[in-house]
Amino acid sequence: MRDLSRDLGHLSLNGATVRERWDLGQIIEGCVRHGIPGIAPWRDQLQALGVAEGARRIRDAGLSVSGYCRGGMFPAVDEAGLRAAIADNLRAIDEAAAIGAQCLVILGGGMSPGSKDLPLARRQARDGLAAILPHARAAGVPLAIEPLHPMYAADRCCISTLKQANDFCEELNPRGERGLGVAIDVYHLFWDPELEAEVERAGAAGRILAFHVCDWLVPTRDMLLDRGMMGDGVIDIPHIRGLVEATGYDGLIEVEIFSRDDWWKRDPEEVLRIVAERYRTVV
Repeated sequence: MRDLSRDLGHLSLNGATVRERWDLGQIIEGCVRHGIPGIAPWRDQLQALGVAEGARRIRDAGLSVSGYCRGGMFPAVDEAGLRAAIADNLRAIDEAAAIGAQCLVILGGGMSPGSKDLPLARRQARDGLAAILPHARAAGVPLAIEPLHPMYAADRCCISTLKQANDFCEELNPRGERGLGVAIDVYHLFWDPELEAEVERAGAAGRILAFHVCDWLVPTRDMLLDRGMMGDGVIDIPHIRGLVEATGYDGLIEVEIFSRDDWWKRDPEEVLRIVAERYRTVV
């Protein structure tokens, strides 16, 4: 595995980690001050600053964009809703291209309001991905399907395992062309008994596009907003990183923490300092 203790050369900060205290301009400046070379903005953050202005500031700061959050969320109650979701994803692809994002992170989306049909949600996610993939390829923006923990299957992401994400990639991209892959987030996948085999499967096909880290706290106080800083929970992050890097992945390692009652309340300068420290000592 790579030795991360020497420098921060492969560290990226997801904009969610300090989103409650800093806007995108401040996040960019903070990354520069703390020597963090990568960034992953969210769409609302970029849109608030302005796509052209955000792209200029990221470029002038010399930051790499590990990913853009997020696209997907396709399931809808009718065809008009699905078309609207596809149109929004095409805009997200263009925004990702403007900032030089290495991928657009895709969440499948949950079941549409009033539905109990999870297989339907997955079919709609597949159809939405198929519809936007040609535009993504033309724009040079790979789509990274991110499976989320099964607790989000109903409302956020109908794709719950890396196996499902790999299956989607093979169904939609049978020739193995570039442009479609997966994002591996330890928070969502550490529990999966098939993780090792599916990481190897994704890596063998060259489809690992992003690697995200944080930690799972015990007890978890909130399904969405209680992620832990690396080292504060139960995930064996170095083990999973080893699996990923054994496939040849040498890209950025993105820290993404949703923490309403802890890290979001802290001074972002402290948060970035600890992110860098834990990256060197825990990840």
